[in-house]
Amino acid sequence: MKDRPDETPAPVTANPWQEWRAATPARLALGRAGAGMPTDETLRFGWAHAMARDAIHAALDVDALDAALRADGWVVERVHSRAADRTTYLRRPDLGRQLDPDDAERLRATAEHLPEGRHCEVCIVIGDGLSSLAIERNAVPLLAALRAHLPPDTRVAPVVIASQARVALADEAAEIFRADLSVMLIGERPGLSSPDSLGIYLTHAPRRGRHDAERNCISNVRPAGLAYDLAAFKLAWLMREALRRGLTGIALKDESDLAVLDAGERPLTLPD
Repeated sequence: MKDRPDETPAPVTANPWQEWRAATPARLALGRAGAGMPTDETLRFGWAHAMARDAIHAALDVDALDAALRADGWVVERVHSRAADRTTYLRRPDLGRQLDPDDAERLRATAEHLPEGRHCEVCIVIGDGLSSLAIERNAVPLLAALRAHLPPDTRVAPVVIASQARVALADEAAEIFRADLSVMLIGERPGLSSPDSLGIYLTHAPRRGRHDAERNCISNVRPAGLAYDLAAFKLAWLMREALRRGLTGIALKDESDLAVLDAGERPLTLPD
């Protein structure tokens, strides 16, 4: 009688969820090794966590961003919040919402000398937020995509690059330029699969004291998330409707998927 070959179980059991991993960067179908995670997933987690920490603590290369924006034809101003350094910024969110007094005064002087006077239709602020990586990768291409959706004679204040900035800092900057709208591009809090996610916040009649319920948000703008052109389309639609209705926030729902923004329209025309 011949000996039967050993029927040793396979060391790895195939995971039926594995194919889903090709469709999303989310942490799913991780598997297990006994009661713990497989070694490769443990290493991936550590790498993702390190990327998220680096995105929070890395300083924004303001010189490179300034040069890239100017090369695209934007007028640029640089400011700093009242948070003197990164540690203060993380511990004191209130200081990140306020302009440094000297920078605020400089913006006022700039606003007084604008060709069209102090009134602008939109003030765009780019803040490092909680991910400088998001700004370095996504801010310039997003603004390039937005420009294609705006009329060429739109009155835009100088683009403000803000260091150690929180969302509400855009309210003060836009108030100085008497802008009808503020658009804040800011690095979002990094996730373990998205350390470079850009957020956009739109506020009608911006001024100090506005709260988050009065803003519209478009989040996860990046190549692996919401594409630049789609994000720009949504933003242009919201800007048009914000000016037409005189509001933003919880009262303004994003219905851009139901509309086609006619390139011949002037989305930023104020209603009579």
